[in-house]
Amino acid sequence: MEPLSLPSGHRGLSASEAKSRQAAQGYNELPRQGRRTPLRMVTEVVREPMLALLIAGGAVYLLLGDLTEAVILLIFASFSVVITVVQEYRTERVLEALRDLTSPRALVIRDGVAQRIAGREVVRGDIVVLAEGDRVPADCVLIETHDLEVDESLLTGESVAVSKDALGNAPRGSESGGSNAVYSGTLVVRGRGVGEVTAIGIHSEIGSIGKTLQTLESEPARLKQQVGKAVTIFAVIGIAVSALVVLLYALLRGGWLEGALAGIAVGMSMLPEEFPVVLTVFMAMGAWRISHARVLTRRATAIETLGSATVLCTDKTGTLTENRMSVSRLVLPDGTQWSDSEAGGTQWMPELEALSDLGILASAQEPVDPMEKAFHQLGRASGRAPGDGRNLVREYGLQPGLMAMSQVWQRTGEPLALVAAKGAPEAIARLCGLSDQRADEIRALADTMASQGLRVLGIAQAEVPHGALPDAQSGFRFRFAGLAGLADALRKNVPAAVAQCQSAGIRVVMITGDYPATARSIAAQAGIAEGDVVTGDELARMSDQDLASRVKSVSVFARIRVEQKLRIVNALKANGEVVAMTGDGVNDAPSLKAAHIGIAMGGRGTDVAREASSIVLLDDDFGAIPTAVRLGRRIYDNLIKAMGFILAVHVPIAGLALLPLIFGFPIILGPLHIAFIEMIIDPTCTLVFESEAEEDDVMDRPPRSPRAPLFSGSRIGWGLLQGVAALAVVVATLLLGSWRNMPADELRAITYFALVVSIVALIFVNRSFTSSLRSALMRPNRALLLVVAGVASTLVLTLAWPFAGHLFQFGPLHWDDLLIVLGGGLLMIVGLEGFKWSSRAFAGAVVEM
Repeated sequence: MEPLSLPSGHRGLSASEAKSRQAAQGYNELPRQGRRTPLRMVTEVVREPMLALLIAGGAVYLLLGDLTEAVILLIFASFSVVITVVQEYRTERVLEALRDLTSPRALVIRDGVAQRIAGREVVRGDIVVLAEGDRVPADCVLIETHDLEVDESLLTGESVAVSKDALGNAPRGSESGGSNAVYSGTLVVRGRGVGEVTAIGIHSEIGSIGKTLQTLESEPARLKQQVGKAVTIFAVIGIAVSALVVLLYALLRGGWLEGALAGIAVGMSMLPEEFPVVLTVFMAMGAWRISHARVLTRRATAIETLGSATVLCTDKTGTLTENRMSVSRLVLPDGTQWSDSEAGGTQWMPELEALSDLGILASAQEPVDPMEKAFHQLGRASGRAPGDGRNLVREYGLQPGLMAMSQVWQRTGEPLALVAAKGAPEAIARLCGLSDQRADEIRALADTMASQGLRVLGIAQAEVPHGALPDAQSGFRFRFAGLAGLADALRKNVPAAVAQCQSAGIRVVMITGDYPATARSIAAQAGIAEGDVVTGDELARMSDQDLASRVKSVSVFARIRVEQKLRIVNALKANGEVVAMTGDGVNDAPSLKAAHIGIAMGGRGTDVAREASSIVLLDDDFGAIPTAVRLGRRIYDNLIKAMGFILAVHVPIAGLALLPLIFGFPIILGPLHIAFIEMIIDPTCTLVFESEAEEDDVMDRPPRSPRAPLFSGSRIGWGLLQGVAALAVVVATLLLGSWRNMPADELRAITYFALVVSIVALIFVNRSFTSSLRSALMRPNRALLLVVAGVASTLVLTLAWPFAGHLFQFGPLHWDDLLIVLGGGLLMIVGLEGFKWSSRAFAGAVVEM
């Protein structure tokens, strides 16, 4: 529940009435386009090339009169469908959960209490409270307004905000058809209001014209394009080689149907259908894992980009600090000071009490801003309520170029109204018309306070006849009342988080609207690089070229206006930096969208900021950012491991499908054998590598280049090297068995066993880029244990069970045969691990992000 003055005379719906209306009207949401049902998933899987090859193989076996093999192959095809659909359904469930988290929230009044609910739960008749930065949850007629302006460009295409009035007031015109109504999906850019919901879901204005809200992307486009290109290349090569195999088999061995089976086997061995499945599952599961760290990934592309961020722009209040302020010091115009930390210091006196009261009167009656809460807290501590008996007559908000706000109060029967103002010391000095010398003295005092980590506000007062209120704050004759220093402690985990970012090659830049000395003090406490501080006034005088040069060395920007953040982001991008940017307000949206990674605050952030961002910090905690970077790098690392494993295992499979045909050995692999191997590869990729722990140096290496390809030359070379090593073990086993004159079924069994052992060995080799095998084995991975145990049990079953042996055309093997194969697999692991150890530069190229 939020602090809020409830609209007069409105208690809203009761909980029971809202529930009954929701049952009758449905949820406040539009039909989702392209929602993937299990039936649709099955339909998509049936069209996959690998399944088509399995079905074709089963059909050929039927033509050959082998009903058993045909049925088993079709069962494997069914397993393939089930596994894929389960993976896809799991992914879809994860994405649905993330969409629910990203859905807008609405502040409604029910049973006389203000409460936040999901936007989809709003019903007709609800009383909705709107504030700056909110997205309107449903079509409403306005009951109360205060300086309300709404961006209706979603409906009209017109970017100019539209002024709104409450029903019954004089209309001011609206392009969208009514100044007393607001529409679902539009944005409140100024002021506040209260409305009664008149239409929801498809019955709203946005529903009637067929607009849909932005939804979560399930795959990053760049990676998807790269993977699609790779699969296409493999498929073309596979089709060509398969056609050649059919032709060679028919010509050399005289059997077109057997040749078709051999061609199907080769096609299955060379088609890496796992690539797109792995990409989808890793990205969705990555977003889900990051959400457990209280970091919401609204666009999966952010996972890819996280690993390449070079600069992180962050604000100060609430992100680096706790956003829980307290008035720590008061300074009167004559220099008299009071501090809450000075035992035996200046005693509380009427003048200090009057200064404190002005701070309260210049703040909202129901404060949300931490600084305004601090003034009210100080007043409550002394038992004072300066607003009692006064009526708020008018408010003057912050304006561009004048960082100050004023409120006018009037007591009944008194001829003069009291005006209380607070804001930046220089702005207050300007409002008070102080001389240059006096303004310099105040600035020096404010600098001293700010250097101690305090946020400094100037306070002023004026008196004016009630009927003579000017249009702007500058029309009052203010008198300087003093300064207030507010303390906002640094979050305890910030220095460690900043150090982690810097260790990972990410430069942290603070951009704040606070006083330069305060910003410098907080930056020093946080461990952000010291140096010059650029102010908003200085930045305004810089050209884009000058700013691009300055941002290379400056890490602290102070007194920055929200519109200047965009210039800073663009300057960093012009220097080739990959920029992550935090923000929370309506005016932060352009800079959040311009940054490569927009990071919005989930707690104090507005709907506009959240929708413009790709990542949301649910707890507004800076410490979550390096955690997200760490998880993002881990996800990308594991994706590369899985891709390398897939590339490697297809080399011995393809080799074993081709070599016997070329050199006259018995055909080892048929569609049934390869289908069984696919049952190993898929869960290995999506279970073992996805859950693999992070690399030891994940936060000690520089960001990867955003232009780095997914399949770089070094990665392809490393995958092929592993595949050739596995093929060598398999071929050596085949030659050894042939040299020992083993029967064809025994030769097939020992060679196939060697292939499976080699694939399992490649799992261990690919678990880590940089750690030794021993270190990798020390890291727990429950999925790995399950997969290895399952593979071993199934393989033993196929060798020991006569029916399975007949089905796979395996002959009996002896223990010494199995030991030879296991020894070959172990030798391959040792050789590849030795290569990694002796070629760290190569390994570094493989893992380079």
